[in-house]
Amino acid sequence: MKILVTSGGTSEAIDSVRSITNHSTGRLGKIITETLLAAGHEICLITTKRAVKPEAHPNLSIREINNTNDLLLEMKEQIPNYQVLIHSMAVSDYTPVYMTGLEEVQASSNLEEFLSKQNHQAKISSTDKVQVLFLKKSPKIISLVKEWNPTIHLIGFKLLVDVTEDHLVEIARKNLIKNQADLIIANDLTQISADQHRAIFVEKDHLQTVYTKKEIAELLLEKIQAYDS
Repeated sequence: MKILVTSGGTSEAIDSVRSITNHSTGRLGKIITETLLAAGHEICLITTKRAVKPEAHPNLSIREINNTNDLLLEMKEQIPNYQVLIHSMAVSDYTPVYMTGLEEVQASSNLEEFLSKQNHQAKISSTDKVQVLFLKKSPKIISLVKEWNPTIHLIGFKLLVDVTEDHLVEIARKNLIKNQADLIIANDLTQISADQHRAIFVEKDHLQTVYTKKEIAELLLEKIQAYDS
């Protein structure tokens, strides 16, 4: 099958030297990609420059992006060509718009105006004791996938931190329905380490739990093979 995988974490620029990013390494996406390649599938991996990546393979193409907008454009182009999407990339929820000193903010009577402003200097001045950074919500790319390809098998990930299993599953089920996904893999950051990655596979009428990145990749392969049967 032709499978599109996303991995790593986006980085949103504040200016030319600063950015907002996250701690995603891309390691899970690498293991997933390697497992699917070993089973004979054709993979396109959309990832970031800093993320770990598989070694070169005849059935692997890699496309690097930086930020959420790059990812949106790349996925919109690629998704119509693939049968399965495994969207494991950690995508920024917010994008920087404007950064300024506290005094300018306090002097304004309309905070909304800052969302239409833009920093033009390559490096924002660091003379102010307090800076205020305005952010705008990024588009939820997973919610657009079925518009671009209604027949694609969509597998998403949901990460929460230190919540009950019932809450984690409930949120994953809501994502499953909202995004018309086949599967959401639910994770709690407190249960992820170098040697452990507890994850719950949430489908419409079924739950399965695995405990390592390798087990995630192997169960994903099993699910994907079933799509092709």
